[in-house]
Amino acid sequence: MEFSEALVTDLVAFVISATSVAAYYLFLNARVRKDPTYSIHGVNALSRRLWVEHVMRSNSAKDIMAVQTLRNFIMAPTLMASTAALLIIGTLTLSGQAENISHSWHVLSIGGSHASQLWILKVMLLLLDFIVAFFAFAMSIRLANHVLFMVNVPEHGSHHVLAPRAVAYRLNRAGNMFAIGMRAFFFSIPLVFWLFGPYFLLVASIGLVLALYRIDRSECLEACDTEFASAAPDAPVVSMHAKYAHHAK
Repeated sequence: MEFSEALVTDLVAFVISATSVAAYYLFLNARVRKDPTYSIHGVNALSRRLWVEHVMRSNSAKDIMAVQTLRNFIMAPTLMASTAALLIIGTLTLSGQAENISHSWHVLSIGGSHASQLWILKVMLLLLDFIVAFFAFAMSIRLANHVLFMVNVPEHGSHHVLAPRAVAYRLNRAGNMFAIGMRAFFFSIPLVFWLFGPYFLLVASIGLVLALYRIDRSECLEACDTEFASAAPDAPVVSMHAKYAHHAK
């Protein structure tokens, strides 16, 4: 009976945490549909598309810069994929110590189950999260390596699948996969705290949602248009969001 009640506490905490994260992403998607540049991801997608078009329409003048930029981009997911691989190994090691540390890690917890079966389930969810991160970072490297060759093909006379917008689409897919990997790392924070108890999971999930709300928003919303208006007071003010929002879709 005590085990069932403790298990319910963990399950309820997990459901509340998952629901809060899902509600946040529903809110974010609703805002992005109205204004794609509301999210920093939309701004990044727009900048990558414009960058590819600029490079491919500048003939060979930007080849070295393009290769250097993409190499620097590939370095980030390479590092993160290596980190995810190490975390996978560490999590697998942790899974074999359920009997030894499941009770000691719940010393500060005032609720939840200490059962080794639930501990293994928590570790498996954490392992799955790191595997998703590793796969996303690996896919980001793969797609960026494809773009590395495509971006040096001049726009004129090229096949339609190598047009600037097609290449930009592939580069944005690489960026999206990198973002998914980083999200997986962020989601691992509540899962790690869940190992210490269900209430730590709830607190960590709330903190994560607040942090995501802060970092997902574009850092230049009203400030950009205000600064533009003050720099050219006599010129007609055209909102950057209205001008470029449809390109980021």
